[in-house]
Amino acid sequence: MLGIALTPGEAHDVRGYEALMDEPAPDPKVLVADRGYDADAIRTDIEARGGKTVIPTKRNRKVQVPVDRAIYALRNRIERAINRLKNARRVATRYDKTADSFLGFVQLSAASLWLSHFVNAT
Repeated sequence: MLGIALTPGEAHDVRGYEALMDEPAPDPKVLVADRGYDADAIRTDIEARGGKTVIPTKRNRKVQVPVDRAIYALRNRIERAINRLKNARRVATRYDKTADSFLGFVQLSAASLWLSHFVNAT
């Protein structure tokens, strides 16, 4: 089972990047992320791993990097999946005290969403 890097709700997105990339999984070929991940360190790390970044640049960046809009549009699917997971109140408010119990309920909610595609699918 993969570990979980649980950060406080007010933590910046970049704080969880290193823990996520340290997981025992294949390196991404493409990293699709929002502006919160626009950092030189992240772009350099992904390129060193042999991948490509599809991250819109922040407005205050002097050199604007173009983004493949067709690939970036796929990020919407992930956002919608996270929104569906957050329909479970326990996931949205993080009632669980430990990261393991929170991960367990996220997995349970994900399995419930997945199974709903097979019920009455005739």
